[in-house]
Amino acid sequence: MSENENTLRSREIVAVVWDFDKTLVPGYMQEPIFQHFGVDEQQFWAEVNKLPEVYARRGVHVSKDTIYLNHLLSYVRNGPMRGLNNRLLRELGGKLKFFPGLAKLLDDLRELARSRSEFTRHEISLEHYIISTGLAEMIRGSAIAPKVDGIYGCEFVENPLPPHYNRQQEMALEGTDWEIAQIGVMVDNTIKTRFIFEINKGSNKNPAIDVNSVVRAEDRRVPIKNMIYVADGPSDVPVFSVVRRNGGQTYAVYDPANPAEFAQNDSLLQTGRIHAYGPADYRAETSTAQWLKMHVLAICERIVREREGAVSARVTKPPRHLHSPPPATAPTSQHELFGAQE
Repeated sequence: MSENENTLRSREIVAVVWDFDKTLVPGYMQEPIFQHFGVDEQQFWAEVNKLPEVYARRGVHVSKDTIYLNHLLSYVRNGPMRGLNNRLLRELGGKLKFFPGLAKLLDDLRELARSRSEFTRHEISLEHYIISTGLAEMIRGSAIAPKVDGIYGCEFVENPLPPHYNRQQEMALEGTDWEIAQIGVMVDNTIKTRFIFEINKGSNKNPAIDVNSVVRAEDRRVPIKNMIYVADGPSDVPVFSVVRRNGGQTYAVYDPANPAEFAQNDSLLQTGRIHAYGPADYRAETSTAQWLKMHVLAICERIVREREGAVSARVTKPPRHLHSPPPATAPTSQHELFGAQE
């Protein structure tokens, strides 16, 4: 039965949702861009960090999470990153280096969800998603892109269309010298929660379902309790909260060489934001890999129990033949019939 017959959800999906910067890669994904154009990365981020204060003095409020996108466009428009376009962003994404063990773990978790006969009998599968405030085109060009089922990130528009463009009979659709010029999609740490609900309701797979539509719990494609969210720290608190509050699992990672990140994650645990934390090292022997495998298995086992319990509750026992008990022995005397008399 397809997902569009009778119910929108006819099979069970487990989703592992990943942050990107400092979760899957050390540092920030934009590093290859700076290297390509010979731009000082530290200077760029120092400028970005000061921008909210500078603009506030002008009476303008900007988002601390996404003002870097505008500054990147300023670098393109004013020359230091002249020629940056989506094609180049995807190409530079191929230079990203991931934390050890990640590629294999992505495959292992997917296999784990179909590793037992009862899992396949109940049509359980696992999907990977990335939700990032970074650049979607770079993630699409990275080595792990073929291993994930959906990528959410910031996107740019190249050579935006002019006013009254729809009145022109001929428009150039192809170009080799285009540059990024406008923000197409902006993702900050609050908007990330929107994409959790897109995955939850299935609007990412079925365009007929709007993320704001009312969808019954039993029809939601990926129940949040079937999700595990993996990220690196406090900026992901909105998503941690949504996932945990709705029954999902939350896990934070830290750079083993950075004691401050360890302390930061411990604080998240102590304040109830996450269920556990561990190093951003995904090799099989690490606590992070083992925790993720353990909880994928636990979710799959719970799905089996729920589905089999639902069948038992909704299906009555079949009728069976009734056998009469053997007849009692007839009394043979008044004494047996009426009992002893005093």
